[in-house]
Amino acid sequence: MKKILQIILILLSTTAFATLNNKPRDVYRVYLKGESLGLIESKKELEDYIDKKQKEIKQKYKVKKVYAPTELSIVKEKTYNTNINSIKEIYSKINDKSPFTISGYVVKIDGTKNKTNEGKEKITPSQKIYVLKKNVFKNASKKTVLSFISEKEYKDYEDKTQKEIEDTGKIIENIYIQNKITIKKQNIPVNEEIFQNETDLSKYLLFGTTEPHDKYTIVEGDTIADVSFKNKLSTEEFLIANPELTDENSLLSPGQIVSLGNIKPQFNVVEEDHVVIKEEKNFTTKTEYDDTKEIGYKEVTQEGQKGENKVTQKIQKINGETTNIVTVSTEVIKETKDEIITKGGKEINYASNQGGGYGSAVPTRGEWGWPATCSTISSPFGWRWGALHDGTDIAGCGYGSNIFAAQSGTVEVSGSKEVNGQYILINHHNGYYTMYAHLCVGCRYVSSGQYVEKGQVIGGMGMTGAATGVHLHFAIWKGYPYRGGTALNAMQFY
Repeated sequence: MKKILQIILILLSTTAFATLNNKPRDVYRVYLKGESLGLIESKKELEDYIDKKQKEIKQKYKVKKVYAPTELSIVKEKTYNTNINSIKEIYSKINDKSPFTISGYVVKIDGTKNKTNEGKEKITPSQKIYVLKKNVFKNASKKTVLSFISEKEYKDYEDKTQKEIEDTGKIIENIYIQNKITIKKQNIPVNEEIFQNETDLSKYLLFGTTEPHDKYTIVEGDTIADVSFKNKLSTEEFLIANPELTDENSLLSPGQIVSLGNIKPQFNVVEEDHVVIKEEKNFTTKTEYDDTKEIGYKEVTQEGQKGENKVTQKIQKINGETTNIVTVSTEVIKETKDEIITKGGKEINYASNQGGGYGSAVPTRGEWGWPATCSTISSPFGWRWGALHDGTDIAGCGYGSNIFAAQSGTVEVSGSKEVNGQYILINHHNGYYTMYAHLCVGCRYVSSGQYVEKGQVIGGMGMTGAATGVHLHFAIWKGYPYRGGTALNAMQFY
């Protein structure tokens, strides 16, 4: 027993002597996503080895250096451990688990608050875009801005060389990107989409994709308006996708191939304008009935006369689309004069118990009354943002300004819902219905079932529902709206 104890003491003293005489050495522990991959002797040697092995990455991105993954950390420590990994062994583990990186910039675009087509608030998500050089984003974002604002107007605005308004005209007061954008230099994983040139990035910023657009071959008789509408595009979207065409009146040739791309801007370009216009004011057509004349008799007994106003407005546009118009002042240059048409005989009185009226005949062009006190169209009937805008937006009249019935009829609905906000639907008893949406709160002056005359004040302009500014959404439908009816371009009736 005594001999065994002596042997143990000798071994312990030998180990202690070895520990005292072998000092700990500096090594580096390699971690990937918090997991230890092992120990190496030189951090620089691993970094140089990574750079040396990534020839394909260097060729693809035209860079001089490739770096370790962003999740990789190399920590210095002291150890007696003699089990040191080779650089090649550690590199192999990294290569199997995580992408390497290159130096570039991350662009963060914050989201914004918008309203969906259902009138609900929607916050667009923030996103990150990776670019090799800061100027790639700078130039691409300017190209995107110039998709919505002409280059000359933009240059005059930047250079402060816009002409003063003498009679009518426009001055751009402000141009800015609504989203908060930050740019930071950092290493970017090569498995991310990294934009190397402004052409690809500007396409992404404008359309939300770099994939090729669908194509369409022009046939005889095609116009830009026709091609746009049947492919669910607004003419503005069509022209953005085909910048070689200057305006919607540009001629198209049979066999010509055009691009079809729905724009989906990744940030909001805001333009704020001061505008002075001369606005034509339509006259109202009134129909009178003479029972001494035979049915079918029709005579214009008073010629109508259009009026003219000089209107000063503040207009806001987001990505080329007018979102708000505020009328600052209106000067009457020429008064309107009503047109009076006399017809023979009373027509079928479908609402005699509701105050009288004539309504079975389909009103023709020029016989529809204008539904608002102003005539500025902020957004026409047609496709926009991939959805059909089934009415005509009229703006600039002011909050609470009068809304008129376009024809006599019975109020089918006087109510509210998410998209339309406060709205009125009138049945004209000839297969046609008119809708008046986004009225102000408390501004529905007629009730469901009530008979109204053409030109009667039925409501006040507002911005309830899915509205970004004060305006009237005016729509004419053949058949009941959204129940088998067809939305028509109201302007074909004026």
